[in-house]
Amino acid sequence: MKIWVMLGLFWSLTVSAVEVVEIDINGMSCGFCVDAVRRKLSRLPDVEKARVSLKSKKVRIRARSDRLDLQRVRKTILDAGFTPSNIRRVDED
Repeated sequence: MKIWVMLGLFWSLTVSAVEVVEIDINGMSCGFCVDAVRRKLSRLPDVEKARVSLKSKKVRIRARSDRLDLQRVRKTILDAGFTPSNIRRVDED
């Protein structure tokens, strides 16, 4: 979704809606696990940023659009060798 804001006669600014999701991840036990999940998620086309926490066993994903493919995200985490659970949309910090 794009929102156009008019600034005078000649200026306009495009603001894209973003989506932020948080996912619990079971099976992570070290920094290599964190890096593997972060690298794989960062390669997805709609993922702008993936922050992975070993301490909380969660990943927070900021998407480039409001249409993040959650099935693709889930499959990517499974393919990395971990189990995603409790996927939820959250407000951006």
